[in-house]
Amino acid sequence: MEIAFRKYQATGNDFVMIDNRKGGFIPSKEMVLRLCDRRFGIGADGLILLETEGKGALKMRYFNSDGGEATFCGNGGRAFAAFAAALGIRGNPLVFAASDGLHTASLVEAGHPNYFVELAMSDVEVPNPDLINTGSPHHIVKVDKVSEVDVYMEGKKLRHDPRFMPGGCNVNFTEISGNQIRIRTYERGVEQETLSCGTGATATAIFYALHKPDGSHTREIQTQGGLLQVRFKKTGNRFTDIRLSGPAVESFYGNTDVL
Repeated sequence: MEIAFRKYQATGNDFVMIDNRKGGFIPSKEMVLRLCDRRFGIGADGLILLETEGKGALKMRYFNSDGGEATFCGNGGRAFAAFAAALGIRGNPLVFAASDGLHTASLVEAGHPNYFVELAMSDVEVPNPDLINTGSPHHIVKVDKVSEVDVYMEGKKLRHDPRFMPGGCNVNFTEISGNQIRIRTYERGVEQETLSCGTGATATAIFYALHKPDGSHTREIQTQGGLLQVRFKKTGNRFTDIRLSGPAVESFYGNTDVL
């Protein structure tokens, strides 16, 4: 079977996007692995399906490049919104369901089909700063020079740390640089460093705000693949009105055979 796809990247976090509103594409683990393989497939950090449920409501399904259906992906959510707009799906803000509930996304066109997307994230409560769940679980490590960290080796160790089992976690190495937070992320399910992670950027911004005064906060997060902005309201250890903003860019499109 031949299927159409589009490839998107959101600050270097890249995704194969498939319009599955008709439900004809049924992904297997092997199929996801092949599509995301950077040598023998299209190549991506993950696969995203645009589907509908109920009375035509949009639904985002996300699969990591290891083939497994995964928890929420912030950059993927921004790419999903741009993909929906490119397909002619109306709504600004766009409303869609994901693994952690409903999200809205506001889009500003930056040369069709590319957009700047502000994504509303789920509210977050932080009972334990060692593990901050922003739709996916994240552990934050403060370092002096993030450029010198062996993200693969150190991230792999912490990703499987007994404290975070059975599911494990994503690991973010962070450094304060002027008014920005620099971040590098080891992502579970990809099992590598990725150029950017939206839920990781959000978790990192929240981590640094835990001991700050209550009120509105905005932080710039410099990832390996580009600049993200995170803003939110803080009341104690509860974070609301969280917004993740940055570009979502179509790289190319085509058709591929799937078995």
